[in-house]
Amino acid sequence: MAEPHLASWRDTPTLAAIVSFVESVATGPGAVPVEQRVAVFDNDGTLWIEKPMPTQLHYVVEQWRTRLRADPALARHQPYTAVASGDLSWIGAAVDKHYDGDDDDLHALIGALVEVTEQSSVEDYARSVSEFYRTAHHPVLDRPYAQTVYQPMVELLHYLGANGFVCYIVSAGERDFMRPMSEGYYGVPPERVVGSAYELTYDEESGELRYGASLAFFDDGLEKPARIWNRIGRRPLLAGGNANGDIPMLDFTRHSGTGLALLIHHDDDTGRGDIPYDKGAERALAEADARGYTVVSVKNDWSEIFPAAPSA
Repeated sequence: MAEPHLASWRDTPTLAAIVSFVESVATGPGAVPVEQRVAVFDNDGTLWIEKPMPTQLHYVVEQWRTRLRADPALARHQPYTAVASGDLSWIGAAVDKHYDGDDDDLHALIGALVEVTEQSSVEDYARSVSEFYRTAHHPVLDRPYAQTVYQPMVELLHYLGANGFVCYIVSAGERDFMRPMSEGYYGVPPERVVGSAYELTYDEESGELRYGASLAFFDDGLEKPARIWNRIGRRPLLAGGNANGDIPMLDFTRHSGTGLALLIHHDDDTGRGDIPYDKGAERALAEADARGYTVVSVKNDWSEIFPAAPSA
């Protein structure tokens, strides 16, 4: 049993519940075999900041701006209209409508998303994304994205790994956008990243794997447990999420009878950089007690939110 190194967590009942759970899994007569110790985590809003816009959306908006410069007529329809005007509220509203069960605008958003990668090779896309991570800064915090991860959650990933857990990312975010950073930011290798995915086609003559013109699947809501089983083949013992779309994944974990489901609540109004919000998580928060979730308060349970900037 590895001792917890959770320096960015406050000594609260939430931390006690996490440590108690890990101890029960890792030691004693009720210990779970190592091969069954699987943990899954959503990414946006769970492992790193997602407001005012998800990181992938920042990347994609920059690609859309490039397309608009080449073809200004694109501004006649969304989401290019929003990008051309500089008012991105339509994009955020489309995501919010999705969490309310209305996907009309989401279809237009996804259609424009796949245009960014269509016919690109997987290697070219990985290089483009890696360059974005190397140079881009969060639009509000003005810090590299490597410094917008949630330090307490990174510590939790390492703590779980030290106690025999294999941790996976299971996100609605696009899989190949997360893979170039997952190991460096979280210690989670790319083969353990499960996310939404673009259609792929293989060219036998060139040997290249290229993105197609559609989304193969959208890894959110009811899709998450299915993708977990398809990719991992085990029911997780621990899951972490922050939104209504994570409810099925959290419940899939809880239905094991012993699983721990963590729901991150963005309630910090103290000006430490994480914007407080409940939008998109109203149902999860309202039903947390009834569903047996352990709610993690950003305000009360985390003493630090982001990693310290490296010294010059």
